[in-house]
Amino acid sequence: MGKEKGFIAITSKYLKISPPQLLVLIFAFFIVLGTCLIKLPFATEKSISWVDALFTTTSAMTVTGLTVVDTASTYTLFGEIVIMCLIQVGGLGIMSFAVLIYLMLGRKIGFKERLVMQQALNQTSLGGIISLVRNLFLFSFAIEACAMLLLSLRWVPEYGWAKGLYYSLFHSVSAFNNAGFGLWEDNLIGFVGDPVINLVISLLFITGGIGFTVLIDLKKTKRFRELSLHSKLMIVSTFVINLVSMIIIFLLEYNNPNTLGPLSGWEKFWASYFQAVSPRTAGFNTIDLSGLEDPTAFYMIFLMFIGAGSASTGGGIKLTTFIIIILAVITFIRGRNHIVIFRKTISDSYIVKALAITIISLLFIIIAIFTLSITENQPFIKIAFEVMSAFGTVGLTMGLTGDLTEIGKGIIIFIMFLGKLGPLTLVFSFARRQQEQKIRYPREDILTG
Repeated sequence: MGKEKGFIAITSKYLKISPPQLLVLIFAFFIVLGTCLIKLPFATEKSISWVDALFTTTSAMTVTGLTVVDTASTYTLFGEIVIMCLIQVGGLGIMSFAVLIYLMLGRKIGFKERLVMQQALNQTSLGGIISLVRNLFLFSFAIEACAMLLLSLRWVPEYGWAKGLYYSLFHSVSAFNNAGFGLWEDNLIGFVGDPVINLVISLLFITGGIGFTVLIDLKKTKRFRELSLHSKLMIVSTFVINLVSMIIIFLLEYNNPNTLGPLSGWEKFWASYFQAVSPRTAGFNTIDLSGLEDPTAFYMIFLMFIGAGSASTGGGIKLTTFIIIILAVITFIRGRNHIVIFRKTISDSYIVKALAITIISLLFIIIAIFTLSITENQPFIKIAFEVMSAFGTVGLTMGLTGDLTEIGKGIIIFIMFLGKLGPLTLVFSFARRQQEQKIRYPREDILTG
């Protein structure tokens, strides 16, 4: 960077911290800052505890959407704006905003900054990082502005210009960043059969959850076969999993008097569609999830574990990670040595990484569910649903969030933090990565299966 050294490079040099550690520290700093802001007297309509404030800001920064207090009735306009800003920063990434400020000031982006950006955006190489950030902001703000306009056509006539535009802006930001924060006590249940709200909100979080690299690839490439392998996998698998999920939820809940049962045929269609696309990351709901049948709740837990796409605003182990594991199993059963999809071979290193992400995630999830089963006097399915919602930064709940104990809130806060940063980032921030050993030991087989 010449004579000018960036803050990240200076901090890393003197504190001797790695990019994953720096990312965790910066993220934690913004959560603490947000907590202090919404604890200000003019940020809330009524006093809230420090734990509840920390829970809210963590949920906003991790774009989860779980809340221990009702957002609309608890926070003032200032508090809601703070939450909305945290959602935007958390969704697009702290480091993305840092790079934007650097570019606006005309400063160069050094190697250390690019490393942190690579970690934050989950990229495989440093090439094109700055271009990715520029396009990230361009796409995000353009999509949110268009969505705000469409939602305002629905809400301005009903709520007036000021409230209608504000509600449109808040929900556009919340939906695109897959946060799930709403300004109604029952989320979007009042709009269960509204095609405008269902389509606009769902398209926002599907677009935000598919990943910025896919959006940029679609912009550059007009033909499907010319897309990158990652983009092909994300587009095809997203369509398939959403369609299958819609059919499953429709069939399982069709006669449930607590969910789809009382709705008309049109409303059942929209409710099934919305609940099918929401669990992998969004956090919005148009039916009361506390009334779900156990099989449906379990299936949603599975969807929340899978999560959204890499380099997206969503969480979970990521859809491509799940696909790689499935393809690895199929490849093994078919007696082949390499995963081949769309005439491309996937490196074995990605299989190892996918397994590491999945196993580490499962360990944290199991520990969290086990601990909450001790501290919370609640049904097991609700506890598992809550933990997976926090890990996937989804924000859906079966009604447990508001009844959590202080210990329970602390556990969910940590799981939301883990789900947003990713298990590998958090593990690498505490573990020292050893350099590759030059000594090779003799191989020996072991029995498995």
